[in-house]
Amino acid sequence: MKTVIAVDPGLSGGIAVHWESEPVKTYPMPSTEGDLVNLLRELTPDPANTIAFVEEVGGYIGKAQPGSSAFKFGRNFGFLLGVLQTTGIRIELVRPQKWQKALGLGHASGCVSKTEWKNKLKAHAQRLYPHLKPTLATADALLILEFGLRASRGPCDGDFREVTTVEDDGGGVPVEQH
Repeated sequence: MKTVIAVDPGLSGGIAVHWESEPVKTYPMPSTEGDLVNLLRELTPDPANTIAFVEEVGGYIGKAQPGSSAFKFGRNFGFLLGVLQTTGIRIELVRPQKWQKALGLGHASGCVSKTEWKNKLKAHAQRLYPHLKPTLATADALLILEFGLRASRGPCDGDFREVTTVEDDGGGVPVEQH
């Protein structure tokens, strides 16, 4: 069974999952590392046939923040990637601009505030998945999932196009492959 997971890695983010023959499900980001590990194990009964589209984030989130916050965010992002890598799940990093452009969402700069932008993303997720009742926590994950599902539909089943893959370089270090 092929599984596609999408992750909005922030603490207020979420996870969306699509199994080949089952409906999409969403989860708010677990509050502890142990809960995240357990959830990812539950969602991926066959890691070799699973791909995770993870939003590629940088240290800047659109506003000034204390160094300790940036460090914690980066640590949590690294932990997430480590868990996925350890379980043998293929990881595709995708920049926000890329999935937003692919879905025709425009730019955050076109909105008066971050809240207006986030509500726009939530409304789009609600149109795509009305039965799931997307929240601010799960909307981005659903949209990343939609991007991942569209990107994975190529001339051949399983042809994941135009994304960045994180692979092990043989020395235990993830290396981005384009």
